[in-house]
Amino acid sequence: MSEDPHSTRPLPTSAGVSSSSIMDIDRVRAATLSDVERGQDPDQDSLHMKTSNDGTYTKRLKYYVPGIAWIPSYSLSFLGGDVLAGITVASMLVPQSVSYATSLAQMSPLTGLFSASIPGIVYAFLGTCRQLNVAPEAAISLLVGQAVGEILLDLPDPHSEDAEAVKIAISTIITMQVGLFAFLLGFFRLGFLDVVLSRALLRGFVTAVAVVILIEQLVPMFGLSALMHEIHPESTFDKAIFLLEYVFARANMTTTVISFSALAVLVGIRTIKSAFKKYWWIYRLPEVLLVVVLSTVLSDEFNWDQDGVEILGAVPIKSMKSFVQFPLQAANLKYLRRTTSTSMLIAVVGFLDSIVAAKQNASRFGYSVSPNRELVALGTSNIAASLIPGTLPAWGSITRSRINGDVGARTQMASLVCSAVVLLATFFLLPWLYYLPKCVLSAIICLVVFSLLQEAPHDIKYYWKMGAWKDLGLMSLTFFSSIVWNIEVGVTLSVVASLLLVVYRSSKTRMTILGRIPGTDRWKPINENPEAEEDVAGALIIRIRQNLDFANTAFLKDRLRRLELYGLNRTHPSEEPRRQQATVLVFHMADVETCDASAVMMFRELCEEYQSREVRLFFTHLRPRVLAKFSKGGIFELLGDEALQLNVGDAMTRIEGRYR
Repeated sequence: MSEDPHSTRPLPTSAGVSSSSIMDIDRVRAATLSDVERGQDPDQDSLHMKTSNDGTYTKRLKYYVPGIAWIPSYSLSFLGGDVLAGITVASMLVPQSVSYATSLAQMSPLTGLFSASIPGIVYAFLGTCRQLNVAPEAAISLLVGQAVGEILLDLPDPHSEDAEAVKIAISTIITMQVGLFAFLLGFFRLGFLDVVLSRALLRGFVTAVAVVILIEQLVPMFGLSALMHEIHPESTFDKAIFLLEYVFARANMTTTVISFSALAVLVGIRTIKSAFKKYWWIYRLPEVLLVVVLSTVLSDEFNWDQDGVEILGAVPIKSMKSFVQFPLQAANLKYLRRTTSTSMLIAVVGFLDSIVAAKQNASRFGYSVSPNRELVALGTSNIAASLIPGTLPAWGSITRSRINGDVGARTQMASLVCSAVVLLATFFLLPWLYYLPKCVLSAIICLVVFSLLQEAPHDIKYYWKMGAWKDLGLMSLTFFSSIVWNIEVGVTLSVVASLLLVVYRSSKTRMTILGRIPGTDRWKPINENPEAEEDVAGALIIRIRQNLDFANTAFLKDRLRRLELYGLNRTHPSEEPRRQQATVLVFHMADVETCDASAVMMFRELCEEYQSREVRLFFTHLRPRVLAKFSKGGIFELLGDEALQLNVGDAMTRIEGRYR
């Protein structure tokens, strides 16, 4: 008989139930009783687990879709600043996006406006930066325009209706590819790309873009667009020669006066705004919008179009059969291969600009951003935008994002407001811009050029002062190759050069020679401590100062050989050796935390070579993971257990004992 813990009634036993089974039942009941005593229901564990899983799922969903987190908890106290910031940025963005689309990308104004609205809406739900403004950028639009221009050369008439359909197809497939590349970079957690490409490369790229844009826009500002289409200079250098040759003989005087007057007004208002920042109503003055409205009214009043001034004209709202189309259609896919390299370049360049803008605002307002999640958000935004035919790639803007934060944006609501205002302008404002002179749009872009160029002199002076000749060379390579050929060639060459520099630097194992501090058992680098001495003839103590992998161990033998014969001094290999060949090598491995299989194989080959020369080898300060790798690689089987010593002192005791 067994006692039931819950009652005094005995539990019967039967032939079919063993005593061990009864004991198991007792244990289950005892566990149940303990749950009851703790006030728990036996089924609460599964319920708790389900609740925990639901909570984890909700947290993960909020993490990957930030809009789910900030929208329900949105504070109305932010609404005023967000609305004001959205309207202010939209007043800049409407004329800017029209300018970028028509003057740089060779597209319809409509494509620029849709590109300035749709991606911003998607980013507001997926992006992690609260102030980032996502829309077309000058450099990106220029790259799209160059791709469009090259393909249009294959057509008999680059200004026909067929050519317009080709432009829309090219822009759509580029935007789709850009979004896909960005999404995949984020999905595979490659957001570290922003630290691989140097600031010098980016400065060279930005400076080259500024010069290219300036030369491109001077052509319509002087009224030479029609003549340029006839002569068709290819590179930026050729266009500069074209300007010098025809600007005095063939320029349209009315267009020239309008262009530079508009530019002067823009620069003047911006200067006044900088001088009176404390007056908010002056600082928030939308100078671009004012110039657009004023020039449109004057153009209508004085019939500038009859004097040879090109105007924006009628812009049909519906440019294709429907507003939304699947981008991977046959008409678009036939340009896929020809635009892939441009799309990859746009994805990298756009991400670098965006992450700089995002990090600046995150640091300023005290929150963090994730480069990988930013890539996913920006990629999804561009994929969504490509569903509308003809849209341009959209990325974050450093300038507009800074203004967004200055005016009062504290959440992504500002991006939603900005996109809504741009959409309203798309459907209701375009007819009012019929008489807008195109040369004024070029003047607006020239204003952007000034902001792109303003940091170049500072960086050049800094690199010169620091003697950073590699950085200056990389910057010059980017700049001149972009001017002589095109932006794509320039950036591609510079990215390859930058990556080669990274590989070159990572392939050189960081090592130093250790010496003993007299009268102590301390060992220090001899190049950092003049009192440190190498007190045992023929013994060389090497401290390896980084983790080991296939990249930095490829030239390990050569590096060790140079240290053995020439020491730490930089000497040409043609000179006579300054040191005798080592008879003992001691490796100080305290800084080596990881070591891959290729590095272990290299060390084994190294050990075999030194053994053939009758050079003794010791390894000290080995960490457990590295020790395990060396053991599996058979290094201590080859050298013997004596090769493994706890520290340099123990190794030197054995060496000195042998020499006595």
